[in-house]
Amino acid sequence: MGKNKYGKGFQKGKQSTGGSSKQAGDPIREGKIKASHILVEKFSKAQEIYEDLMAGDKLAHLASQYSTCPSKKRGGNLGEFGKGDMVSEFWSACTKLKIGEISQPVKTKFGYHLIKRTG
Repeated sequence: MGKNKYGKGFQKGKQSTGGSSKQAGDPIREGKIKASHILVEKFSKAQEIYEDLMAGDKLAHLASQYSTCPSKKRGGNLGEFGKGDMVSEFWSACTKLKIGEISQPVKTKFGYHLIKRTG
């Protein structure tokens, strides 16, 4: 999977269904993380999708429907990647998540990401 540019500007705040702010996510095994995401252009759309995710909609379904990233063909699955494979801000947002947790919108120069850590 080559280099990926995603990930500036992780927004702190309520994450996943737990609702508590976290200092650190689950441990990183062998320097790799697995994640899926949805990329959209507008913050308002990202917020709408985030609310749908919190209500129980599946990220893969919403990614296929709304994401502007080519990963939408895989339900938003980015697979496994290391720190150098993503821009530091995206990596940082991922490391703050526990496995199964979903971020609030993360702003990048590409748009807004909703990230789900899967491994």
